[in-house]
Amino acid sequence: MNPHKGRTGLDRLVRAFGYSLQGLRAAFAGESAFRQEVAAAIVLMPLALWFGENGLERALLMSSIWLVLIVELLNSALEAAIDRISFDLHELSKRAKDMGSAAVLLSLALAASVWIVVLASRWL
Repeated sequence: MNPHKGRTGLDRLVRAFGYSLQGLRAAFAGESAFRQEVAAAIVLMPLALWFGENGLERALLMSSIWLVLIVELLNSALEAAIDRISFDLHELSKRAKDMGSAAVLLSLALAASVWIVVLASRWL
């Protein structure tokens, strides 16, 4: 059993929240792509509320942006774990990093698609 997993109840929740905030701070401080996506989210989230005509449209627009941030965090975590193991060039490390990057690309494509479909529905 993991000796670091002994916390339970409210103490565990409070500590988990603190670790999550540390992760967000680390991503913001160390990952330029995450900072760029946060900047885009700061602009796009209010626009999602403005452009969405109903709750479902607003939820779709906003969740597509949240998904980009989530996938970027996972990609950054994957890259950090690989770099922790070794900076040596290895085909499996490259493949893992490329797949993480592809996941970010697909999340961006999904967000763009959702925004295009929702906004185009106004004019079609």
